[in-house]
Amino acid sequence: MRPVTIILAGCLLAIAAGCENAGSRASTAKEIKTLKQEKTQLTRQIEQSRSETEQLKEHIQVLSALPPEAKLENLDRLQRIRITGYTNLYDKDKDGRKEKLIVYIQPIDRDGDIIKAAGAVDVQLWDLNKDNGQALLGQWHIEPNELKKLWLAGFITTNYRLTFDVADKIDEYEKPLTVNVTFTDYLTGKVFKEQKVIKP
Repeated sequence: MRPVTIILAGCLLAIAAGCENAGSRASTAKEIKTLKQEKTQLTRQIEQSRSETEQLKEHIQVLSALPPEAKLENLDRLQRIRITGYTNLYDKDKDGRKEKLIVYIQPIDRDGDIIKAAGAVDVQLWDLNKDNGQALLGQWHIEPNELKKLWLAGFITTNYRLTFDVADKIDEYEKPLTVNVTFTDYLTGKVFKEQKVIKP
């Protein structure tokens, strides 16, 4: 082998080794950068957890210092619900057919006052004149986040106003129907039930 060829081969080996080292250094630098980012995120999470822990401690101290009359069992709580007399089927588009069920619900506290209680509501519409398999005409579930948007406080009445489409559930509204409402109170976990007969 000629000396020039040997020298060229040595140079190529050196360049290849250099490229490999450069690639290795770039990969290591990328790993270091990723680890630093992960460390920063973990540090932030730890700081946030510490802050939340301190806030919880403060809340516990405040709640522990409350007088007995301010305890949960002495606060105004839901005692029952009432389905108001405005609950019925309505012809909203004036086409001669009542296609909307509007249910008005009033949460009542122990003093008989209407309160905006947080909770979930289940509504059922029944035709008790039909056989058991066909008596349930429709049922609906309202989550708390949706329910709070349905609160109406006016001059005449204050209540939750729930509207349901029943166009595909009722052919003729000539006989009384029954509305069942189940209200799950999110403050106490208690479940309250009420039913009302509505008439054409």
